[in-house]
Amino acid sequence: MVDITVGIDIGGTNTKLGFVDREGKCLVQASVPTNAQEPAETLIIRLHNKIDELQAQIREAATVKGIGIGAPNGNYYRGTVENPPNLSWKGKTDIVGLFHRVRNIPVTITNDANAAALGEGLFGVARGMKDFIVITLGTGLGSGIVANGELIYGADGFAGELGHTIVDPDGRECGCGRKGCLETYASGPAIAAMGIKAVVQGLTTRIGELANYDLNRITPELIYQAARGGDAIAQDIYERAGFYIGIAVSNVLTMVGPRKVVIGGGVAQAGEMLLEPIRRTVNERVFIMLASEAEIVLAELGTNAGIIGAAMWAYERITNQEYKEVRIE
Repeated sequence: MVDITVGIDIGGTNTKLGFVDREGKCLVQASVPTNAQEPAETLIIRLHNKIDELQAQIREAATVKGIGIGAPNGNYYRGTVENPPNLSWKGKTDIVGLFHRVRNIPVTITNDANAAALGEGLFGVARGMKDFIVITLGTGLGSGIVANGELIYGADGFAGELGHTIVDPDGRECGCGRKGCLETYASGPAIAAMGIKAVVQGLTTRIGELANYDLNRITPELIYQAARGGDAIAQDIYERAGFYIGIAVSNVLTMVGPRKVVIGGGVAQAGEMLLEPIRRTVNERVFIMLASEAEIVLAELGTNAGIIGAAMWAYERITNQEYKEVRIE
């Protein structure tokens, strides 16, 4: 009999889930549309049904110990998701309570980027490290900070939200209601918006051609494809995104002093095209510590980091009756 936990990674576009064993291996996994405009209850029902489907796929006998959820603005202190900027859910949504209505097993929740940080710290590129940060680039821009082996939550559970630090005080309006947040310059939608703007303005670029001049088909992946082909406008879009991320990373290095910065999420598939301007900006702007002391790398677990981290978060907290903090050892 194998003990497994279900890891769920709620994103602004898609929600991924998987069955994870104690060694961090994802046995089966799937994805469902988040449908950001729908109520949370609808997503929970879809996830409940998908869990049943996945359980039927496992060939060996397995016990589901519980469910771990990584969610944008997930607050593990209260078991809620609170005003997530890329979802229509308002106020405090009791995700744990909603899951308990349909599934009578233990459920835990944490911020989605914190779940990714836990996954990378236990089984990924930050394995064995005590001080690092994981930045997730997708529909939103999240971050999880680990200092001295512990995830930083702060007094209200929302510490470490790098995506909503200000990189331009008079900048673009963000889904959180403020202006100039990093998320508005370097998330997936922000990169796509820069590509759309270039096409609408009639700039010399292949982005429109690759999208068959359908603006809805312009994605970060398509812009990366154009950039790889030598398109200067597309390359500049990733240069600008990397520049703004580099500014935010420079501030984190100065304030927290991590020894590794891990870049993950779907947008990170651009690889060195994104990492190079991040590193260059950091080298130009960090003086308190040696910028070379902090390695900037891609996530090892890819888009599975959040699933694995959420599952491990649940496993540790469910099996430890005292609910002690999960530590990176």
